[in-house]
Amino acid sequence: MTDSMDSRHRTCLERARRVLDIEQQALQAQSAMLDQRFVEAVDAILKTEGRLVVVGMGKSGIIAKKIAATFASTGTPAFFVHAAEAQHGDLGMITTQDAVLALSHSGETEEVLGLLPMIKRLGIPLIAITGKPASSLGRYADIILHVPVDQEACPMNLAPTASTTTALALGDALAVVVLEQRGFAPEDFARFHPAGSLGRRLMRVEEVMHHGRLPVVTPETPLREAIVTMSRGRLGITAVLESGNLIGCLTDGDLRRILESGQAEMEQPVSIFMHRHPYTVPEGHLASEALHLMEEHKITVILVVDTEQQLTGMLHMHDLLQAKVA
Repeated sequence: MTDSMDSRHRTCLERARRVLDIEQQALQAQSAMLDQRFVEAVDAILKTEGRLVVVGMGKSGIIAKKIAATFASTGTPAFFVHAAEAQHGDLGMITTQDAVLALSHSGETEEVLGLLPMIKRLGIPLIAITGKPASSLGRYADIILHVPVDQEACPMNLAPTASTTTALALGDALAVVVLEQRGFAPEDFARFHPAGSLGRRLMRVEEVMHHGRLPVVTPETPLREAIVTMSRGRLGITAVLESGNLIGCLTDGDLRRILESGQAEMEQPVSIFMHRHPYTVPEGHLASEALHLMEEHKITVILVVDTEQQLTGMLHMHDLLQAKVA
């Protein structure tokens, strides 16, 4: 590497670190700025019976769109409205049950200001995220969340960089506090992301298990009938129940070992051959926990029980593969 290239690389890295430092400082300043108005914004969103409408233009519009998506995925009905499009019909999407979160760093974005009279006419809460509390947007807003960014990371102090980063982080803070106040749980998140990897990881055992007509026999059932029951069940296992209580199981692996021993009498009761302590998993557990147990014990099927240890289902490794949990 030549000296000139080495110098250029150092300059690039120094400049990159400077950008990150400026944005980090902006975030720290924002954290120090948080006050009662943030709590008021959280309360306004929690009290909204309709949806949170997030409005913006340009770079602020991109940030607004992401904030709306974060709220929507964490239990708060929300959608993004492009400020310019709203003035050509989309404003009809906003109802008297909604609340509006408007983003404009200058507070003077013409397209955003054009929406304010209608928003005020609807009588709904208007929360502003702006760098200029004394701006037109600030004067219209019911709640102002000040983003005190005077220096952008852009060397000309023109391109929205630190200001958009801070607005995005503030939106994330709002969404996270609101979801915590709602008691939003991991399983709720999974419900909003059924096709995602997180949804699959948070899938419950009862969502993928076999239930209904399960292969089940009693301790007195002859081995011959138990084999037929296992074959019909097509899960490679039959559970053994006594007075409704799970007391054992017989697997196709057990059957192979029994036949190889040459000592099996087909009319003997299955209780002679069964496992008396079968592996089980509670139905409320995560499917991933069941997968861990099956891998740990090198089994392909596990019995699912309720809080009373009553059999409620059977879970096969194929079910987990099909659900993309495994």
